[in-house]
Amino acid sequence: MKNEHCSADKLANSGFGYTLSIIKGKYKVIILYWLNENQPTMRFNELKRCIDKISFKTLSNTLKEMERDKLIFRKEYPQIPPKVEYGLLERGKSLVPVLDMLCQWGNKHKNDVL
Repeated sequence: MKNEHCSADKLANSGFGYTLSIIKGKYKVIILYWLNENQPTMRFNELKRCIDKISFKTLSNTLKEMERDKLIFRKEYPQIPPKVEYGLLERGKSLVPVLDMLCQWGNKHKNDVL
């Protein structure tokens, strides 16, 4: 008999499941963190330097996903060399309290003995 309390559909259709679907991935929360810390905008290479081990392709693809999900904006300047900036949209800014809560939890528990 299937356990209806623990179905994947129940999680996927919940607010929690939706939030996870938007921020899942190795770097999205990190990108949100850096864009929030460096408002109003950051350039692509600044983000790359802050996220040390991310490849250019992965950063580019992740930023495109976040732009598609309306968490961030991309502004391109018509100049040579090209200049592109990224920043948080209101939808992305609305995740900042969640990030703050994660920081608070980490500060409280980072010295716990495991």
